[in-house]
Amino acid sequence: MTSQLNGYTGRVVDIDLSSGTVADYRLADEDREKFLGGRFLATKILWDKLKPGVDALGPDNILVVMTSPLTGTGAPSSSRYDISAKSPLTGGIGHSNSGGNFGIHLKRAGFDGVIVRGKADRPVYIELNDGRVAIKDAGALWGADTQKAQKGMLKDIKGGAMAIGPAGENLVRFASVVSQERSHGRTGMGAVMGSKNLKGMVAHGNQKILLAQPEAFKKTVKKWIKLLQGHPATGDIVPKYGTAVFLNILSRNNALPTRNFSQGTFEKAHDISGERLADTFLIKNSGCISCPIRCGRVVEYKGEEIKGPEYEILCLMGSNLGINDMEAIIRWNYELDCLGMDTISIGNILGFATELNQKGLWDNGLEFGKADNISAVIEDIAYRRGIGNDLAEGVKRLAAKYGGEDFAAHSKGLEMAAYEPRSAVGHGLGYATANRGACHLDGGYMIYFEVSGPATLKPLHVRSKPGWVVLDQNLLSAISAGGNCLFTSWTFVPPQAFKLPDHPAASAVVTFLLTWTWPVIDWMLRLPPWMQKIHLPMLPHPKALHQATGMPMDFGRFTAAGNRGFTLERMFNLREGIDRKSDWLPKRFTHEPLSGDSKRLVRLDKMLPKFYKLRGWDENGVPTNKTLKKLGLGFTLTG
Repeated sequence: MTSQLNGYTGRVVDIDLSSGTVADYRLADEDREKFLGGRFLATKILWDKLKPGVDALGPDNILVVMTSPLTGTGAPSSSRYDISAKSPLTGGIGHSNSGGNFGIHLKRAGFDGVIVRGKADRPVYIELNDGRVAIKDAGALWGADTQKAQKGMLKDIKGGAMAIGPAGENLVRFASVVSQERSHGRTGMGAVMGSKNLKGMVAHGNQKILLAQPEAFKKTVKKWIKLLQGHPATGDIVPKYGTAVFLNILSRNNALPTRNFSQGTFEKAHDISGERLADTFLIKNSGCISCPIRCGRVVEYKGEEIKGPEYEILCLMGSNLGINDMEAIIRWNYELDCLGMDTISIGNILGFATELNQKGLWDNGLEFGKADNISAVIEDIAYRRGIGNDLAEGVKRLAAKYGGEDFAAHSKGLEMAAYEPRSAVGHGLGYATANRGACHLDGGYMIYFEVSGPATLKPLHVRSKPGWVVLDQNLLSAISAGGNCLFTSWTFVPPQAFKLPDHPAASAVVTFLLTWTWPVIDWMLRLPPWMQKIHLPMLPHPKALHQATGMPMDFGRFTAAGNRGFTLERMFNLREGIDRKSDWLPKRFTHEPLSGDSKRLVRLDKMLPKFYKLRGWDENGVPTNKTLKKLGLGFTLTG
């Protein structure tokens, strides 16, 4: 079905691997205007076509690969694309976003998205080329790591590829999908591909992406790049030190997960910090296509230049395991990417398993501070050998088998990202309410406002956080669905705020004002989109979307799209039986004060009722009929 909107190719292909049939999927422009792209368009397809209760690793699960309207347009940091399905890790909505080059080449091949059903009777990969689709034999690639598999699929083709590794083939529940060196890490999309005997996809073509207002769009992009390059966060701090710049900051503020989240400060934090990485190991910066931020690290390993570690793995395979060996973490990062496993999940799983061993609940040979057996364990997980077979199931299932539920760091079955929520309670609320589980991005990246950013909200202040979390969840969701990297949201904090730490009094005043703006935030969230017809200079995303697609777009419509998609994901989860009881964190975070400080607890009992109210959900966390109709989600009432 051809789209009347620009920015999209207008075509989504529907592939049934069981029968080998290929057809076009009819996607209405009304859905494009409501959900923009990426994870939200994918969720709408899953809502319409996926039967509730199916086995996530069975042939009836549906995999959706979806680009966004800004993907491949040249907008800053817009090489993003999404993979979605029912998650084998959580049983709810699963989606994972990446900046590899496959999404751009998929649109150049003439497709906005790919739907994959069924299961092939042998290993296959999918080739998409200038509007044509071919299902090809992948027998020779089965067993290959993610890098070798991509090279094998591309051969002499100039295009983009994505692939799973051995972990996906062996149905490790947190298996990832890799494009170039960028990973779809979260929620086990690699396992879904493996369950379908799908090794990967390759896309190439020369189709152009038409824009509604090409000249105006070019001007906006030029200003946007200048904004990002001139901002202290995206133009200086992160390019210089990468995402790991936060590690020392978080440790100083008692917010760095250490020894399975039992502590918030690591005594050897500097050894695994972004500063040390830059000073000792960095060869050069790298980044995704069209990204001016260049946060990626390039380091040397066995005589080759490879992707260096980012903050999440430096914490979760470092401080969270009581390990300060940077060289070992660089090696593990490479091994995990090649095998195709989520670094966030595995760092949590190993930390949890180590504490199980420490407490005498499971004799597995893992110890805090012990690094010499980690590589072997990683490989055992990918191939489901020995203790690796249990570890491949994830933290939630490990806790159900061996105990330790109170210190199993997850929500909804998704392992927790690398931020200690007891030192940032809004971030903790985000973990508990994010639809895909304990995710720092889907939950709203509140840690930036509470601890790691330049001018913070009071991190332990409870009353202000529900409104801020809802606003940030809506905003980041819309940015992702539109096609940009979430790091582009950092310009939402004015550059002047980064100078405030040099003036403690001014910083204190700003922190006080930000913390006590919650009544204004709460009021703004209740305004209809038509009352928010504004364009914010530090948030160019809505204007770029309007100029690219031609659809009406402003701040109000943009955040409403985020709200709409987030709520649809909630409805998907409810349909799968994931309800209010799943808006939860383990007792370690709600009942065990960090460092003995009674204020350092995530008081979900105090925050959830207000969060639900601001979202237009009832006391059980179910969106009301009024809310669903207001958001244009009335179809879910009978869906």
